[in-house]
Amino acid sequence: MSKVVTRFPPSPTGFLHIGGARTALFNWLFARGRGGEFVLRIEDTDQARSTPEMTQAIVDGMTWLGLNWDHGPYLQSDRTELYNQYIERLIASGHAYYCDCTPEAVDAMRETAKAAGKKPKYDGSCRNRNLGPGPGRVVRFRAPEGLCAWADMVKGPMEMDFEEMVDDFVIRRGNGSPMYNLAVVVDDAEMGVTHIIRGEDHLSNTPKQIALYLALGLPVPAFGHLPMIFGPDRKKLSKRHGAMSVMEYEAMGFLPEAVVNYLLRLGWGHGDQELFTRQEMIELFSEKGLGTSPAMFDMAKLEAVSAHYIKEADPARLAGLLPRFLAELGVADPDPARLAAAVPLYQPRAKTLREMAEGMAFFFAPDQALEHDAEALAKFVTPESAPLLEAAARLVEEAPVFEPEPLEESFKTWLDGQGLKFKAVAQPVRVALSGRTFSPGLFEMMLVLGRESTVRRLRRAAALAGA
Repeated sequence: MSKVVTRFPPSPTGFLHIGGARTALFNWLFARGRGGEFVLRIEDTDQARSTPEMTQAIVDGMTWLGLNWDHGPYLQSDRTELYNQYIERLIASGHAYYCDCTPEAVDAMRETAKAAGKKPKYDGSCRNRNLGPGPGRVVRFRAPEGLCAWADMVKGPMEMDFEEMVDDFVIRRGNGSPMYNLAVVVDDAEMGVTHIIRGEDHLSNTPKQIALYLALGLPVPAFGHLPMIFGPDRKKLSKRHGAMSVMEYEAMGFLPEAVVNYLLRLGWGHGDQELFTRQEMIELFSEKGLGTSPAMFDMAKLEAVSAHYIKEADPARLAGLLPRFLAELGVADPDPARLAAAVPLYQPRAKTLREMAEGMAFFFAPDQALEHDAEALAKFVTPESAPLLEAAARLVEEAPVFEPEPLEESFKTWLDGQGLKFKAVAQPVRVALSGRTFSPGLFEMMLVLGRESTVRRLRRAAALAGA
């Protein structure tokens, strides 16, 4: 078997979204698992809508996901001369011809066919006129007759009638620029692409492309067409479902490995396994696991996968990623030691880095400027709690060992002596230290804050309670 080569050919008319990222991942895994090569190609034949900014955004998204490429990124806009060489071959062999029909005339042909109950398409008016080059003349491919058949890697055996699916479509515009289907076939042939996994929205292009391969005498790659991704309401995925740019997920605080794992399960499975290492993905991925029904995007499931990866991540890595999210909350230059100490407290409970940052931001507030939730302050930091908060401050200040377990034991002994339950002081202390009624464990929180900050926050709350 020849070397496996797959490709991902996005159009730079928008960002890299979830559907495109899944296609890229499946092609990347197919190549990597077979010792093959993966090509990144930017299909910018639509120059009016393509921008360098979108090209860079696609590259950034691929890089963030860890989908490295062996060749590229190629730009189709740099390859016009090559496409024209192939177009001339088709003209010379009689598989293509010049056409001077106006767009209005072609529209009229389609309306006439439609009115007669036929498929609306170009009627071949210029097929046998033997026109040469001329201003504004397009080049059309002479559609073949007969059956177009292929073994689809996802859908199984496929058959379509060329005459039904393919009219004499344009392969070069009147301004001399090549059309999508011609450029794709030339590129895939020149780059040695052997397998093409793509969305089923490209299914109507497949007979056209196979016809071009055959006309040019080129080997036809294997095709696989993936079902679409739907939202939970079984409608086409939209932004409200999560059809955002891949880099928006980075900005939301998802780890790339979590997004990759979730994308893998959108239309591919291996038994009941849900979580995969990168190496497992490469070793296990095959077309046999690809589903034939639409995949359902579920943000809650993505968050659950993300929670797993955050829990398992190296705390030092997370500490290096969090300052960006803390900065969005007004925390500039968080103390590295305090940040490193806070991360493990949130790993078991956070679904995203943003959520983690929101949870720990209070650690980095100036002690005398910590904002307290008004309702929590009114409920728990009261005149009755003022002496308890002051006593707690003294206890922390005088503790011979500033560690969670000895501190907890000291508090228990003090409270037992007062005939009080722990709940009498727990929430007032929690609000005093964090400004809210939910936080990590009290004594773990004290350790992160340090003795001095803990005492200052307790005394400030005691003063507020007694005011």
